[in-house]
Amino acid sequence: QVQLVESWGGLVQAGGSLRLSCAASGRTFKDYAMGWFRQAPGKEREFVAVISWSGTFTYYADSVKGRFSISRDNAKNMMYLQMNSLKPEDTAVYYCAEGRGRISGSRADEYDYWGQGTQVTVSS
Repeated sequence: QVQLVESWGGLVQAGGSLRLSCAASGRTFKDYAMGWFRQAPGKEREFVAVISWSGTFTYYADSVKGRFSISRDNAKNMMYLQMNSLKPEDTAVYYCAEGRGRISGSRADEYDYWGQGTQVTVSS
């Protein structure tokens, strides 16, 4: 079965950077779009970014555009989220998700598999 494991969340000061990783196993990674979502306390899970199967297409939520960058390495079955200029409102549990096909969008129901999440806390 598919397994997704996020890593490298943590505590950072506002203005700082973090790079999240997502390791995938269980099916042919390069055939599927991958996404990042996040959930802050008391809020619904929200879309952050998506990358197509080849890495050619990326799409970001307006709230992170210009600050976050999604990438993938199909040879290593890895996906990444580089987060720069972090703000306290970026504090959340971040989840990686594997899409249903080669391209996915911003809706959670377009993704079949989810990781367990990694906490990101940005202090002011």
